[in-house]
Amino acid sequence: MRIIFMGSPDFAVPTLQALVDAAHEVVCVYTQPPRPGGRRGKELTKTAVHERADRLGIEVRHPKSLKSAEEQEAFAALDADIAVVAAYGLILPQAILDAPKHGCLNVHASILPHWRGAAPIHRSIMAGDEVTGVTIMQMEAGLDTGPMLATVRTPIEDKTTGELTEELAELGAQLMVGTLIDLDALHAVEQDDAEATYAAKIDKAEARLDWTRPAEEVVRHVHGLSPFPGAWFDHDGQRVKLLRAETCEGAGDAGEVLDDRLAIACSDGAIRPLELQRAGKPRMDLETFLRGNPIAKGTRLS
Repeated sequence: MRIIFMGSPDFAVPTLQALVDAAHEVVCVYTQPPRPGGRRGKELTKTAVHERADRLGIEVRHPKSLKSAEEQEAFAALDADIAVVAAYGLILPQAILDAPKHGCLNVHASILPHWRGAAPIHRSIMAGDEVTGVTIMQMEAGLDTGPMLATVRTPIEDKTTGELTEELAELGAQLMVGTLIDLDALHAVEQDDAEATYAAKIDKAEARLDWTRPAEEVVRHVHGLSPFPGAWFDHDGQRVKLLRAETCEGAGDAGEVLDDRLAIACSDGAIRPLELQRAGKPRMDLETFLRGNPIAKGTRLS
């Protein structure tokens, strides 16, 4: 098929690569514009999709908006059979949705209609879901409301958002390739809006750990925000991120350090950090962290 690919972060890269590997003709890639980054924010950094498209020799476009008639005409002029969208980052106007012969298909990282919106992987882990997955959806004007063509599921277990993102990216890539093979035979299923939940964008204010919550919720919060933005607590005026944790035995006042291996009391039970990171430092396992940053039993963490 003649395909326009639209995506930006690492999550989208496996789908782009899978389309190329399956011998589809990816005629153009749309992605977010390069952003300031690198040393001291002076260099412009391309998205992960932009980098991969460059290596594959595919034309890349990165408009700030698709609302203008000029951008919409340029998109339509590509004469695509279909557009494949994976975490692109821009709302698609109706003229864009209608331009390809078969419309636009989205790789969405949840089992729709659950967790429509910007942060489905984070929210699924934080909510304590046992299973998540990827849905291939025919896009329409609403936010992740379109008819569903295919779904794949996977258990969440104790995975972090980073780990689950990598897994779902690969599953979504293969599911999209299979969907395109069977596109004419697939029957689209309408979503039940009554079953919908919304995955709001992660607010940085959510990242501060709240020890007054039950231990299981705190662990889910840690895993849901790992590696970015990273759940954190303050100790001696420095921010410490928790990137992985587990529940453990223990009881005390919320935020109290219960032993010399950093068991921390919550409102119900306790947690033990397994991976931590201080500002400007690499991530460390618990033993490595405590060698350089001992936190005494009885310390009260804010």
